[in-house]
Amino acid sequence: MYESDAGLLAPGRAGSPAEATTGDSAFLQAMLDAEAALTRAQSACGLAPAEAGRAVTETADAGRFDVRDLALRARSGGNPVIPLVVDLMAAVPEDARPYVHRGATSQDILDTAAMLVASRTLATVLDDLERAAGEVARHATTHRDTQMAGRTLTQHAVPTTFGLKAAGWRALILDARDRLTAVRASLPAQLGGAAGTLAAFSAFSAPAQEDTEEQEETDGQEETDGHEEVDLLALVAAYARELGLAEPVLPWHTLRTPIADLAGALAFTAGALGKMAADVLTLSRTEIGEVEEEEGGDSSALPHKANPVHATLIAAAARRAPGLAATLYGSLAAEDERPAGAWHAEWEPLRDLLRLVGGAARDGAALAAGLRVVPYAMRENLQLTDGLIVSERLAAVFADRIGRARAREVLAAAAERAHSETTDLADVLFDVLREEPELAGLDLAELTDPTRYTGSAGPLTDRALERR
Repeated sequence: MYESDAGLLAPGRAGSPAEATTGDSAFLQAMLDAEAALTRAQSACGLAPAEAGRAVTETADAGRFDVRDLALRARSGGNPVIPLVVDLMAAVPEDARPYVHRGATSQDILDTAAMLVASRTLATVLDDLERAAGEVARHATTHRDTQMAGRTLTQHAVPTTFGLKAAGWRALILDARDRLTAVRASLPAQLGGAAGTLAAFSAFSAPAQEDTEEQEETDGQEETDGHEEVDLLALVAAYARELGLAEPVLPWHTLRTPIADLAGALAFTAGALGKMAADVLTLSRTEIGEVEEEEGGDSSALPHKANPVHATLIAAAARRAPGLAATLYGSLAAEDERPAGAWHAEWEPLRDLLRLVGGAARDGAALAAGLRVVPYAMRENLQLTDGLIVSERLAAVFADRIGRARAREVLAAAAERAHSETTDLADVLFDVLREEPELAGLDLAELTDPTRYTGSAGPLTDRALERR
């Protein structure tokens, strides 16, 4: 019989902190934490004995329960909370059993568990993003003025600096950090009961009374229905406090903003890291060679290769994340007070998305820390177009003397000649200057030097690095 999934086909998340915080045992523990917090909250609000809260909390240890057995039994009811409640009730002392899962519905527990798992996973992701941002900032500072070719639509465009490129990576990583930080702070507990009215919590809190005439009416008191007034909103607040999650304004069984926001922030993070990975994959090509991963991956066939493995794994995550997020966004259109299928469709993609981003953040920090920059290759590549990379600058200077239309015409002809004759643009322009008196006196050596046309790359890098 084959073993369960050990991550063999998921090297991006294998061994990452996110893998541990999103595993079956982690989800089981989060469900147990939710159940224990609910009993403690009811104890705090006078709806359950304090001993019950302590008893459920002491029993709520994932190690005491069989994850595989719960998974198989979950098929009969469609979710794992149903068999878990049975096992938890059997495990607690008898006098605490009436207070296990009292008033709740399965979605309360599973949604709350998902928020706990997300919060715990995001803590590790944020740590890795901070490390990645710090390492990228180091590259931006070191290479503030290291010139390289800027590329648009795969072709050389104008010169830029590696410092500015690295500053851009850092800006995206910090954008991701800020989004995940905000989402993590807003992750809410879920408590609504069967249909989001909290009705069962007041029903279960009714004191046991004998049906006697004396209890139906007492001297000097109005007739009541035998139910105590219960502040159910205070119960929700207490539940959220017990969990360390945000207090929800409404039960969100079919109001899936928390899941959608989490999906969006995670997908953005994967894409932000994916931008850095995409650049590294391009710049580390053999024929470009401007960066390389310090610890490249092996090849099973080619002993000379050192593959950019961290960038590759991040790129894979960035490609998968949008599809997973799309599934979670699709579950926003949930019918009634609990949907059939829309809620169930969220569980696996949410976990996959947390794992993907957790692995990508780990690899992003490793990639940035071990990235080797090759300035001499950048300088050599700047010369590949024999000066054509500064044609924008020449067009602006020429236009001041002979007009934009004529300048474009002159430079287009010069560029074509330089390309066809495989000669330097500056050599061709010496002939042009003789034919265009208005251009006499221009310093072509300075104008065609790509290292002198990086604009405000330095100040832009400095400004980006001011962000903390």
